[in-house]
Amino acid sequence: MTDMTTDTALSLTEDAFLKLLADPTRLRALLLLAREGELCVCELVHALDVSQPKISRHLAQLRNASVVADRRDAVWVHYRLSEALPYWAARILTVLRDSTAERDPYRLDRQRLEAMVDRPGGRCAADTAGDDA
Repeated sequence: MTDMTTDTALSLTEDAFLKLLADPTRLRALLLLAREGELCVCELVHALDVSQPKISRHLAQLRNASVVADRRDAVWVHYRLSEALPYWAARILTVLRDSTAERDPYRLDRQRLEAMVDRPGGRCAADTAGDDA
């Protein structure tokens, strides 16, 4: 989360960033990413208790704004905060992460993530769901 002077980082305005944060699903996902570093889509689905299409749609909006970056690992996609995120935006996320840690729904998101049985490491939980098909 460094302050880089790329065209992408310069194009993220304060009002555009705050509009992205205004959606509860995007905010919760960003705060989990700020806490955990990198998460697989299946972890976000489990932690936020939302559908895969819904979280993927929100992650695409965040990726298109260069707020998050993705990394593909076979069929899985992992997300992290973008290194191109301006310093001021990273600070906002840090303050929000720290100030909401013990409040719901953020505390519950973290608890669900910690309780997730099949967290990636070997096989992603999302992959095991498709084995019966």
